Amino acid sequence: MTISNGDPAQSAIARGWSDLLRQAGEALYGPRWQSPLAVDLGVSDRTVRMWLSGRMRPRPEILIALADLVVRRQAQLGTVAERLAAAIGAVP
Repeated sequence: MTISNGDPAQSAIARGWSDLLRQAGEALYGPRWQSPLAVDLGVSDRTVRMWLSGRMRPRPEILIALADLVVRRQAQLGTVAERLAAAIGAVP
């Protein structure tokens, strides 16, 4: 979805998406997140950069896929946290 009409409200929406995308990408992959995220979402690095610039907004199915990646990572981290807590509890 292209955002190019110069409308300040649309620009604010685009910034919101790009901020959310950046936060999710950094949480999932660390500081060099753009390429791994592009691969996992099945898009090009250029597309991710266009989302970040606000020139395009991710399609709804991409946002759903991103949310799924975040939920799966959260579940993985929860499992690791539980195992660490159990290991700490097992330490005399």
